[in-house]
Amino acid sequence: MQTERQIQIIDVSMELIADKGIQGFTIKNLSHAIGISEPAIYRHFKSKTDILLTVLNNFKEMGEMMSMIVSNDDTAIQKIEFMFSKMLEIFTEQPSIISIIFSEEIFKNETVLKTTIIDILNIHQNNIESIIEKGQLDNNVRKDIDKSSFALIFMGSLRLLVKRWDLNDHNFNLEKEGEKLIDSFKLLVI
Repeated sequence: MQTERQIQIIDVSMELIADKGIQGFTIKNLSHAIGISEPAIYRHFKSKTDILLTVLNNFKEMGEMMSMIVSNDDTAIQKIEFMFSKMLEIFTEQPSIISIIFSEEIFKNETVLKTTIIDILNIHQNNIESIIEKGQLDNNVRKDIDKSSFALIFMGSLRLLVKRWDLNDHNFNLEKEGEKLIDSFKLLVI
């Protein structure tokens, strides 16, 4: 469980990264933005990497919680629709998280961050593959769809839509555009 100050540090860190990029995310800039000393930040987190790891682990937990929908009684498309809309809702409510989740330059030289983002990707891929596989067994998904390829299409489409929304300064309704994309997914799987 995170303390109130840790949550504040995480929130301001995400805002800094969203505004100034990863280069602008320094402990000095962070302490200035919060209005506390640099040593005060180190009382709550060991390093910048530790802060980023906390953000990623929070997102990872969300993915693990979505694993529960795999086994419910909804159709495959209902599960995919729920998963997709939930992710878009999270990004809409916290757009600053996009700068962390989809910023490969953050992860290249930090093994622990790279490993965590790979874990997150694998969780989402496994969830989607399980949904497709169960849908094929239940006869509500075409049997000629390769579950791994569909997961790649799903995850790539989500990423592209979210990045386009973020790069365009959120000038369109992300969730509405997501609904259009879900409608296209329906055509692929049914």
